[in-house]
Amino acid sequence: MILDRILEHKKAELRQKKSRGYMAELKGKIADRPVPSGFIKTLEEAHAPGSPALIAEVKKASPSQGLMRPEFADLFDPVVLANTYQEHGASAVSVLTDQEFFQGHLDHMARVKDHVGLPALNKEFMIDDIQFYEARAHGADAVLLIVAALDRIQLEDFYSTAKGLTLDVLVETHNESEVDRTLERIPDAILIGINNRDLKTFSTDLSVTQRLAQRIPSGKVIVSESGIHKREDVVQVLEAGAKAILVGESLVRADDIGAKIQDLRGTAGQEDDASEPVQGTRWI
Repeated sequence: MILDRILEHKKAELRQKKSRGYMAELKGKIADRPVPSGFIKTLEEAHAPGSPALIAEVKKASPSQGLMRPEFADLFDPVVLANTYQEHGASAVSVLTDQEFFQGHLDHMARVKDHVGLPALNKEFMIDDIQFYEARAHGADAVLLIVAALDRIQLEDFYSTAKGLTLDVLVETHNESEVDRTLERIPDAILIGINNRDLKTFSTDLSVTQRLAQRIPSGKVIVSESGIHKREDVVQVLEAGAKAILVGESLVRADDIGAKIQDLRGTAGQEDDASEPVQGTRWI
């Protein structure tokens, strides 16, 4: 399974990073960073009836799809892409920082936070405390915990570590047992992600959101992730109870990112001064 491959590589990668000097360097960077902006609060305020909060993903590649836009691979600029998302109404950004499988980098996170005024999620496979310090040092406002990648103790401990660093947490689930484990082990978690992608086949099915949302109590903010490509998909997950959506592939591959965002959020036809199609290097 691809997740197992990613996690094994991540363990090896982190063994090479760990040192007293590196942690001291990260803590020094954290001291120079402002307090994270409220990622969860922003999503809650952005959600409106019929129009979800949008977490737009800065994504160059994936292990299942390869390069999102191979014709522009050498021109990929996370700051320009994130700025385009902001100009057209995204509520927050998700920045891939895994290098081996997604061609991301922690520097992408730092650059986005230095130049774009949106709350940012560090999209990474978190398996060690040091990664939370990395995220905070590079400007992240929130981190991702993938329940499928963690045991029960790690889930609790990592949530506590993130909150201790003033980071919001998106807890990602794929099935009923993961939702139940989240609610049992970290009942204070507010932001619950439902990933519609099957980790074994990598196929997507929006009925996953419909099914799992029924198990999540009111007061939580449900984020539907993966497989969202058109307005009809958004309506489906909104009706299931999602208040936010996380979208990467369909945005990065869109010829007109602004029009795609308006379509997904149900705001097409509303006045938008930045609605001109974004060309070539202007967005990637």
